[in-house]
Amino acid sequence: MRRRIGISTRVAGGLLAVAMLGTLHVPGADAAPADEPAQPGGAAARANASYDALNKYFGAGPGLLLEEYPNEQQNPYSYIWPYSQAAVAAENLAGIPGAGRKAAAEAERRLDGYEPYWNATTTPKGYDSYLRPPLGQGGDKFYDDNEWIGLHLIQHYQRTGDRSSLARAKEIFALVVHGWDTDPSHPCAGGVYWTQAPWSQDRNTVSNGPGAELGAHLYLLTKDRSYLTWAQRMYEWTRDCMLAPNGLYWDHIDLAGNIEKTQWSYNQGVMLGAGTLLYKATGQQRYLTEAKALANASLAFYGSEDRLWKQPTRFNAIWFKNLLILDSVSHDPRYTKVMKAYSARAWSEVRDPATGLFHFAEGPVQLLEQAGMVQIDSLLAWPRSRYDELA
Repeated sequence: MRRRIGISTRVAGGLLAVAMLGTLHVPGADAAPADEPAQPGGAAARANASYDALNKYFGAGPGLLLEEYPNEQQNPYSYIWPYSQAAVAAENLAGIPGAGRKAAAEAERRLDGYEPYWNATTTPKGYDSYLRPPLGQGGDKFYDDNEWIGLHLIQHYQRTGDRSSLARAKEIFALVVHGWDTDPSHPCAGGVYWTQAPWSQDRNTVSNGPGAELGAHLYLLTKDRSYLTWAQRMYEWTRDCMLAPNGLYWDHIDLAGNIEKTQWSYNQGVMLGAGTLLYKATGQQRYLTEAKALANASLAFYGSEDRLWKQPTRFNAIWFKNLLILDSVSHDPRYTKVMKAYSARAWSEVRDPATGLFHFAEGPVQLLEQAGMVQIDSLLAWPRSRYDELA
């Protein structure tokens, strides 16, 4: 089964984002500090209100969610990538100091919602793109889908000490390693493929950057050097093959050697996060230098010509989170300031106060975008002292 979301939806997401309302400029690397957004209740209250709206309008039975609201899709449930981002949103909410038992229980409920997607019949095991029987017919495995979940499980483990989450993250990493291109005749040989689907043989920044992050986290937690070796290999392949002259990362390369040169915000996020984690794992200064250079380049790029607003919120949430991971090691107040400015604009310009849903484009509200805003506001409620728990 080919999932509907993938290249088509990710490209369309960027095009749809161009049509979003408003023209507020998001601060770049050289911008003046942003004021604290004048929004009711503070970041935690906004995040909780947006998550309540997510549950109200996207709920699709016990623990599952719709892809969009109103749902115009044939499938009764969301694919794993949108679901995972809602689960990360719940995890971020649970990590807010003083969030309490209700938030912790909700994060656990969202973790349980992964299980209908788990495919234990393959070697290696992993999450299918859609629910498996009896709720669905399964789907192709996407390596980035699994990496997002692996990173979520690491963050959950770091908050709770739940060793089953760490064990599942290890299983996911085995799947990611399985996705490495071993054919030396390919242009830019190596790299993790984007998917196991036969219709794509692309190797992407977003299938290697998060893989490097997951491997680095696993090394930091276990001291098993095989994880570090693979993390460095994925990171270096991406630098060698996807790094553009402007200091940002392109999207992917196909087996004919063609490079798709769109510079999505989440590609920059995963690579600056990977550099930060590899610095923590090895102590080598060059990784931190590369992470900070990428942060500076991306702040300048997305801070001009209103580019950040034209990126899908789902991608921006990942970029923001990784800026905070970098901030945990090398503090820079610009990172939270750009987040606050983005949150303020979204709240005032595209949020429907009657429903609490964010209408970034015409048509149904996407679960990915609603979850992205919950993630952003949740992390704005985290103290910097907790950023090292992020994954």
